[in-house]
Amino acid sequence: MTRVTADVTFLRGYNQALVLAVGRTARRFERATVVRATGLTPQAVSKVIARLSADGLIRSTGVRRPGVGKPAIVYELVPDSRYAIGAHVARRTLRLVLVDLAGTVRYSAVSPLPSDFTPQQLLDALRAGIDTMTSSTDLRGRLTGLGIGMIGPLDHAHGLVRGAHGLRHWHDVPLREIAEKHLGLPVHLDKDVTAGITAEAWRHGATFGDAALIMIESGIGGGFWLGGAAHRGAHTNAGEFGHTVVDLDGPRCVCGRHGCLEIVHQHATEAGDLARAARVVAVGVVNLLQTLDLAHVVLAGADLLRHPQTYLAAVTEAVQADARRAHWLTTRVTLSSLGADAIAAGAAMQVLDRHYGIPELAPN
Repeated sequence: MTRVTADVTFLRGYNQALVLAVGRTARRFERATVVRATGLTPQAVSKVIARLSADGLIRSTGVRRPGVGKPAIVYELVPDSRYAIGAHVARRTLRLVLVDLAGTVRYSAVSPLPSDFTPQQLLDALRAGIDTMTSSTDLRGRLTGLGIGMIGPLDHAHGLVRGAHGLRHWHDVPLREIAEKHLGLPVHLDKDVTAGITAEAWRHGATFGDAALIMIESGIGGGFWLGGAAHRGAHTNAGEFGHTVVDLDGPRCVCGRHGCLEIVHQHATEAGDLARAARVVAVGVVNLLQTLDLAHVVLAGADLLRHPQTYLAAVTEAVQADARRAHWLTTRVTLSSLGADAIAAGAAMQVLDRHYGIPELAPN
């Protein structure tokens, strides 16, 4: 493909993504609505609307007749025109969701995974869960693929699980490749917390600034949204928040180091000291804010959601009480808007985003 063709393809996909983003956030919209929201020319918007209408992604809902001027056609997104499946692979469970083009979770189910499960056991569980999900739903050509939010460390770029903490059978496993062969679906693999922060960004829209999602679910991780995009790091392994050291003389962690936030938190919960466990997480969050200067911290994960108010109060208090932060350094702390579905839903949204989000421009 020539550079000119690549630029045109990128621009077409970029403009389409802008219009679809308006469709996700506005119940009804007109051409003028998109022009104001995106800065695109009326001619460019008309071309995009025509393509999206032809593909069945948006539809006309009628005409608005202003007092002066021509009638304006009103459009809306067609949520059930496209779907994606999202999977959240935790150490104990597999959660599957079906998400439509608007980012709404249409189906959610969780099933147990065997202790120290193997790649084949996960593939079998994925197959069984997807078959159950789709047996009563006529998806046909509307299913865009499967997104997997997986325990790290992993190599997102190459679809490899490098060495999932606490799972013996997951060293350099090409999960994306073997899942595509086993399931017959396009597969997108990412770290669980990166999928989770993507879901929050989708639901909050353009108002979502630099943010982190802190997940507590048989481990602790952090997903980052920086500069308007998911941050994966130089080796796509960003997010090992639970393996930052908070106690130099602390207990040995599964990662091999001593005093990691994750193992200190685990010991507190095993001792029944929930208040201390929440404070450990709060200290880690404050350290993170000092490093990254975030506008928003989202708390998520099945273990955290068993005691959501305890963690929310501890983290909020620590952020507000930190004497070293000036009054203008404000950070909003919230619980995930998607509850236990946050990771799986985010994985599905990443699949939809690959098709209908802002495209990546290939380097020269």
